[in-house]
Amino acid sequence: MSQNTIKNEQLRNHEFLSDMYQDDYFPDFLVDKGKAILVELCLQIESQQPQSLVELYTLTHAATDRFNDLGEEFDEHDSELETAARESIAADFEFIAKAYGFEADTEELIATRDW
Repeated sequence: MSQNTIKNEQLRNHEFLSDMYQDDYFPDFLVDKGKAILVELCLQIESQQPQSLVELYTLTHAATDRFNDLGEEFDEHDSELETAARESIAADFEFIAKAYGFEADTEELIATRDW
């Protein structure tokens, strides 16, 4: 899924997980997978158009679960979703929510995380 297909201009032009890309501790090909999760989340929000925070949280929790699975791949490549990654991922979840007009609790957006 291409970021260019996102309708929201703010998100179409956003540099997802930029802090992780700048840190050699995180393999780029795995960060690319994380970016794909976020792009897919944006596309799901645009197609499903959640009307409430509960509906938004359902989508963000599913995306968070995919990051949980991705965490295992980071571990296999001598990396992990630790503090810097957690902050970068959480910031992008918050940015996505705000770009779509939601005032969401960041911790609730990623409440299902195990990283």
